[in-house]
Amino acid sequence: MGTDLHAPLGQNRGPGRPRRPPPFGRILGGFCLIAIAGFSLYSALMRDDLRKTQPVETAKKEDPAPPADAKPAPASQAGLTQVDPQSGANTTRVVTGDGSVVTMFSPGNRDGSGPVLINANQVGQDPRMAATPNDSLLEDSPFGKLPIVSPSGLRPMDQYARPWSGARGTRVAIVVSGLGLSQTGTQRAIEKLPEEITLAFAASGNSLQRWMQEARRGGHEILIQVPFEPFDYPSNNPGPETLLTSLSAAKNIDNLHKAMGKITNYTGVMNYLGGRFLANPGAMEPILRDVGKRGLLFLDDGSSAQSQSGTLSKTLEVPHAFADVQLDGELQQDAIMKKLDELERIARRNGSAIGVASAFDESVDAISKWSEEAAMRGIEIVAVSALADDPKHP
Repeated sequence: MGTDLHAPLGQNRGPGRPRRPPPFGRILGGFCLIAIAGFSLYSALMRDDLRKTQPVETAKKEDPAPPADAKPAPASQAGLTQVDPQSGANTTRVVTGDGSVVTMFSPGNRDGSGPVLINANQVGQDPRMAATPNDSLLEDSPFGKLPIVSPSGLRPMDQYARPWSGARGTRVAIVVSGLGLSQTGTQRAIEKLPEEITLAFAASGNSLQRWMQEARRGGHEILIQVPFEPFDYPSNNPGPETLLTSLSAAKNIDNLHKAMGKITNYTGVMNYLGGRFLANPGAMEPILRDVGKRGLLFLDDGSSAQSQSGTLSKTLEVPHAFADVQLDGELQQDAIMKKLDELERIARRNGSAIGVASAFDESVDAISKWSEEAAMRGIEIVAVSALADDPKHP
């Protein structure tokens, strides 16, 4: 008996014809049948899965993209409602005989159920939430969402302020205004200006909500710029919904609210022109009273020597700031740099100073260049809210 070289290892050839391995073609054929059957079963299962998931995929593709100017979704739509730390308390304010205000808190229940997002920042805003308004600082109106003081006493001026060091060295605030009027100019200003620069958005501008979000994400404090009547009105017309001395207080308040409702997340109101209106105490008083009631500051751009805004703001206890220097009266970069040096001299003499400019390319370039060198000279650039005269924090 010899060993069958074709038999498996450990098996000997028996008597008769030797065992031969099955032809390779039959092995391959059997494998192909198994593969084809397996592939057919897999394909059938995949078709069933696709039929189950196809409606979902189709629905996703048909969802329209949000417009570029869409307002940010409230925190409640993102899953959690954003509230103040004291929103679960009953707040009562009592004015004593000497004019002091006593605030009393007692336990209460928050509206709704489930978890909420507690906003712990009382001054400034978490950068991750900087483009999202605090719902407790807003009220509905015919003109959109308007700023208000929260039930706990938190003001928009505090919530949306840009934090600063607190050091009492030489401080300078620079406000660049007119944003929103030119789309390319607005984008350039937001991208190029340092985040310490305050940006003022013109109420008559375009895509303001989108630009507001960009500016806030970039770290800027912002203002809303409202048109006021100049001395040479109507030959010099600041734009639609201008506040006029010839209008009733109620109509001017409506126009103010139309401007306020254009964006959110701002710390105050800034005038655009307005020499005649600012010089008229009867016209200005209801405007400043409303600004202060809503927890905002008022920035006077300093263009009118006859302005009564400072005196009235002090009387009404409205946070107020006054610009010391118009930086770009002459629209040349060298001239603007000289004005910035003048602003620095005023700040060194008085401890602080405020400069204002428009969002022209020459202004943006000069301010960017000067700001880079300011810190090396011991100057801190702060937002305008840091320099406002605030009766709440004298």
